[in-house]
Amino acid sequence: MTTLKITQIGNSLGVILPKEVLAILNVDKGDTLFVTRTPDGVVLSAYDAKIANQIEVGRRIMRENREALRRLAE
Repeated sequence: MTTLKITQIGNSLGVILPKEVLAILNVDKGDTLFVTRTPDGVVLSAYDAKIANQIEVGRRIMRENREALRRLAE
């Protein structure tokens, strides 16, 4: 378990993520993190279920309409 301290950052409050946590999340400067409320507290992740679902729907549509999309690309 990693302990983070809330600190003043400009006019806001924030936490600084250590390199080890950034490596676990597989994120870097400029990436987006998502905070999800759960029954056990909050979860910080680089994964957004809504976007992942939208990507899967797009992939399914491309698979189902592969030939039509190929012809449109010509």
